[in-house]
Amino acid sequence: MIYPIVPYGESILRQTAAPIELGTDLETLIESMFITMNAAKGLGLAAPQIGKSIQLFVVDVSPFVGDGMVQPDKHRKVYINPVLEIYQPNTITHYEEGCLSIPGIYVDVPRNKRVRIKFFDRNWQAQEEDLVDMPARVVQHEYDHLYGKLHIDYLRADRRLRLKSKLENIKQGRVEVAYKMSFTGNKV
Repeated sequence: MIYPIVPYGESILRQTAAPIELGTDLETLIESMFITMNAAKGLGLAAPQIGKSIQLFVVDVSPFVGDGMVQPDKHRKVYINPVLEIYQPNTITHYEEGCLSIPGIYVDVPRNKRVRIKFFDRNWQAQEEDLVDMPARVVQHEYDHLYGKLHIDYLRADRRLRLKSKLENIKQGRVEVAYKMSFTGNKV
């Protein structure tokens, strides 16, 4: 199943997602999230972006693997009830990020180059990973979604003001994308 993407302005994107009860059957939802993410050509997708306020996101960073030997299972990851840890000291890197919920708006976001994340995988096995560079960035972006934070929140006030009309157009459904979006009217 392909879910419609929840756009900027919907209140669910500003909420803290609920933890998921250990052992909950998520397999169908997880597969649908990967299908939805791939259809929208995303690198990651958090459950709030499809209208589910739960602590779950999926990522696929295989486009950033440069060895030509892509191992899908290695780069397609499921993160349930994640806890992110930031290394100190840490190098901050900048990269222009997009977001499926805020199409057409790219933001230079400072992120930690290296993070550790503890989570449950799709089989409810406890995992811990150290991530660097693009995988770390994608995980931080999706993790933010679980706490109501969007990439535009990293903008300076003057830049955000310049984007006000574009953001309002997205909020009102006046945006063209190659994937389905869900405009429910539950605005912030």
